[in-house]
Amino acid sequence: MPAQHLPFSASEYARRLARVRQSMAARDIDVLFVEDPSNMAWLTGYDGWSFYVHQGVLVFPDADPLWWGRAQDANGAVRTVWMDDSRVAGYADNYVQSTARHPMQELAARLRDLGLAGRRIGLELENYYFSAKAWLVLREELPDADLVDATALVNWQRAVKSAEEIAFMRKAARISEKIVDGILDRVEPGLKKNELVADILADAVRGAGEAWGDYAAIVPLLPSGSDAAAPHLTWDGRPFEKGSATFFEIAGCYRRYHAPFCRTVFLGRPPRHMLDAAEALAEGLEAGLEAARAGNRAGDVADALYRSLERAGIERDGRCGYPIGLSYPPDWGERTISFRRDDDTVLEPGMTFHFMPGLWMADWGLEITESILIRDSGPAECLCDRPRRLFVKD
Repeated sequence: MPAQHLPFSASEYARRLARVRQSMAARDIDVLFVEDPSNMAWLTGYDGWSFYVHQGVLVFPDADPLWWGRAQDANGAVRTVWMDDSRVAGYADNYVQSTARHPMQELAARLRDLGLAGRRIGLELENYYFSAKAWLVLREELPDADLVDATALVNWQRAVKSAEEIAFMRKAARISEKIVDGILDRVEPGLKKNELVADILADAVRGAGEAWGDYAAIVPLLPSGSDAAAPHLTWDGRPFEKGSATFFEIAGCYRRYHAPFCRTVFLGRPPRHMLDAAEALAEGLEAGLEAARAGNRAGDVADALYRSLERAGIERDGRCGYPIGLSYPPDWGERTISFRRDDDTVLEPGMTFHFMPGLWMADWGLEITESILIRDSGPAECLCDRPRRLFVKD
């Protein structure tokens, strides 16, 4: 029987499936194989730490989706998906990490049994979870099929969030605020980084109010001093030192929905160039938020930010934001729209982004970011509510 504790209503899942089917029809795709666990969860509700083995969801134009994966994980599927148990299929364990056989052989056999071996099959080829070997095996097993690239087909249907999804993201934002408040309260010279991260993770999982915390798709990032020039370093056992800045990139997560949030703390008296940069960054964020309006381009947000920074003598280009929502490791972005000057995607109400204009210089770094919601009218709403400045603990 369908799962008893689904995160969303039946009408919400029906809406999502209809959008995906419409996109499939527009591209003449007869069956879509979805491997991205975020897309699997968005379509079916499936939630499990099983994405280290081959798994996926088959989406058909005229039948309920079919969850497919390792047989032992099928037990998790029947407990988390909205479909009937008959729409859950597992493959034997001797396919797992075998050099003699491959799970895609079993999937191909199922597609042959369904009469789809010679049809147009969409695959998420540019994906963390679909290997080159999987592609080679499917191509060998289904020589008459037209295997086409359907990368991000589902991701694009996720761009505009429903009211139910936005409610989850607001809960995630409350957790983000709690995490940042805890960081500001605890961080001090001499405190070992791993000890603070232990508290960060505890705050994240305990959640805020009735919103319990899920694990985030990215671990806390908190490089200090010259290491903050590198945006994706994690932590070690060294203590925080006076006279250096640390940026904290974290995200509250509720039912797999994220609200990334970054703030920077300087222990001691910060140099003038960093205070000036923080002020310029805050002004740039404000300019970008003003541009983040329904009907504007995604590129308009980046342009407003960069023009503001340029007036302060700071050169920055590239991407400064990306869509967020439901996600699994290793990334909390949705891999579609980008806040960069050449992105012509028109912003729509209900889109959500991590507006992320980090500054990573030669020997220091600074991050002040916001998770934002595009509204029906007016500038974007910040989901979190904390000051946009460099925090100083002397």
